[in-house]
Amino acid sequence: MARRTAILVLLWIFHAPLAGQGRGFQPEDYFSIVSVSQVAVSPTGDFVAFTVGTVVEEENTRHQEIWLQPLRNGRPDGDAFPITNPTAESSAPSWSPDGVLLSFSSKRGEDPNTVWFLRVEGPGGEAFHIDGVEGAPSWSPAGDWIAYTKAPDSEDGDEDSVGRDGWVAPDAITSTLDEERFDGRVITSIRYKRDGVLTLRPHFSVSGKSQLFLVPAQGGVARRLTDLPFDVGSVVWSESGRQIFFTGDEYEDDELNDENTVDLWAVSVSGGPARRLTTNPGSESSPSVSPDGRRMAFLSSPARGEETDLMVVEIGSDGSFRGEPLNLTADWELRPGNPKWTHAGDFLRFSTGIGGNTHLFGVPASGGRVEQITTGDRRLSAFSFSDDDQIMAFTSTDAVTPTELYVATGDGSTEQKATGFNDAWLRDVTLIPAERLTWTVGDGTEVEGWVIKPVGYREGTSYPLILKIHGGPHGAYGNTFFPTFHVLSAAGFFVLYPNPRGSSGYGHEFQYATRGEWGIVDKEDYLGGVDAALARYPDADPDRLGVSGGSYGGFMTNWLTATTARFHAAVTSRSITNWESWYGVSDAQGLTELEFFGPPWEQRDLYRRLSPISYVENVTAPTLIIHSENDYRTPIADGEQWFMALKKRGVPVEMVRYPRSSHGLSRTGEPWLLVDRLERIRSWFVHFLLENRG
Repeated sequence: MARRTAILVLLWIFHAPLAGQGRGFQPEDYFSIVSVSQVAVSPTGDFVAFTVGTVVEEENTRHQEIWLQPLRNGRPDGDAFPITNPTAESSAPSWSPDGVLLSFSSKRGEDPNTVWFLRVEGPGGEAFHIDGVEGAPSWSPAGDWIAYTKAPDSEDGDEDSVGRDGWVAPDAITSTLDEERFDGRVITSIRYKRDGVLTLRPHFSVSGKSQLFLVPAQGGVARRLTDLPFDVGSVVWSESGRQIFFTGDEYEDDELNDENTVDLWAVSVSGGPARRLTTNPGSESSPSVSPDGRRMAFLSSPARGEETDLMVVEIGSDGSFRGEPLNLTADWELRPGNPKWTHAGDFLRFSTGIGGNTHLFGVPASGGRVEQITTGDRRLSAFSFSDDDQIMAFTSTDAVTPTELYVATGDGSTEQKATGFNDAWLRDVTLIPAERLTWTVGDGTEVEGWVIKPVGYREGTSYPLILKIHGGPHGAYGNTFFPTFHVLSAAGFFVLYPNPRGSSGYGHEFQYATRGEWGIVDKEDYLGGVDAALARYPDADPDRLGVSGGSYGGFMTNWLTATTARFHAAVTSRSITNWESWYGVSDAQGLTELEFFGPPWEQRDLYRRLSPISYVENVTAPTLIIHSENDYRTPIADGEQWFMALKKRGVPVEMVRYPRSSHGLSRTGEPWLLVDRLERIRSWFVHFLLENRG
């Protein structure tokens, strides 16, 4: 797509409510949702490869396949079709430079190599390996070499062969009388657990670092290019094919390092030591080389909590930087995503969250105004382009539509929805579109939120209202599909979901306005949003207010019920109640070290003052506590503390513990448990706000 294609004129039709179908969204409808992700346009623009995710209800699992959408002149040409084996999980499609081969990741049987290739000639086809390629391929510009990263010590077999290596830390001081009898763990590393990994992790020193390897495109013996004491990532080729750029953090094993220390590196394909291109302080990431090979774009984050900017720098034939980088977003308040060059090499594109939306933006490579390319109340992602920029593809979602694939010509004038995986089941469900709401708080800041009315809403009838709080706090709600909101709308509730100060997508100052004041600054925004919703919707009952959220949203749910009397029922998920104890058992101490200006022993009063448990005696709202037993981000002890305190005080409380589940239960947990969670939230609020109004 030429750089100066006018701002994409999108043929976007606002989704009206699917009226007249009767019932609203039920928890079990979650099983019908199909997701589209990981879009990859072929270099010639003849196909779009993408990943399709479904739920297999009977097996309590999820399934992923790679599909192809044929294109003609930037338009869908016939129906999309699956191209990978339906009995195997497949994801991460990527094209060879000539568009002949499609690579993907798939675990098949006992085969330890998960990297597969297909010749794209239509439905089906036999997947094969390329000898020596054992990691996600990064093709040289000419297509004659494949680079990839892999941990060298995984060459001899899968991870199970490691056995109990690392269970006893190599630097342990204590000893045992009988190594065969002792089957416990001796831990000296902070990183002994990670959310989403159900077992404790071995000492980091026994795991090999991902290094860079090179293989001829036709296959052969892999040649190792790097031997570094840190993981190699974000592999990018120079235009000449003589240099490979990558990212690495030489301090990644310094567990007490709290600075941004990721750098850009380069290594010659012909061999020799890797060379560091950037220096600390600060982290540099997402390298992208211009089509003529003379410039590199990358993201720069000077320090934790500071703004991220898009930089461009001249590079020499040996990959070294020449001169000082040019900051292209110094006067732009939003956070740029990973940059990609246009074919002409004079423009850079990237996606960015803006308010409740996510869109494609661009900026001239020589400097100038940042332009918004796509528009509409929706969230777009997974942008991909043909080599000549004449065709683009992406996924789109909004408040009443799960993700689907869209394609467009380079100027965007023929944008079309290419898939309709969710159309059939959506026809049987009434979904109420969100209505935007804004309000102004004490310091003049405008806060944005959305309200979904109850299904079957009748003016003059009183309905309860539920405040939903997102996680983070630097996450953001917006124009995307949230099953929980529609479940509550179908049950007869107004649903308010705001983006208070602390949310992303509104600029750096807005995002970090809550630093050191969690529960203080944002509380004003939430209560102001409730008041604004009650004023806009007089049928919302101020005497039947609920509040619910997860992670930071769970913390804020606890905080609001402990510091106000506004809410009459609460559901708190994966919540924090006690920051001091949380710090010692979470896998994410860096969060509060930044947000609360240090660890608890340096900010003891602040940690205690911002802990909901400090005010638990004020809670009267009946509270449902939802927690995963293997949540290592906000471990279950916090939920247990809240349960014990409320139970001892006689507040109606119930705790649901989900086995085999991590912090991400509500998004990626076992489908049966995820749907059970939706029903428990619904039934708790129905009981206390609809059935038992006294």
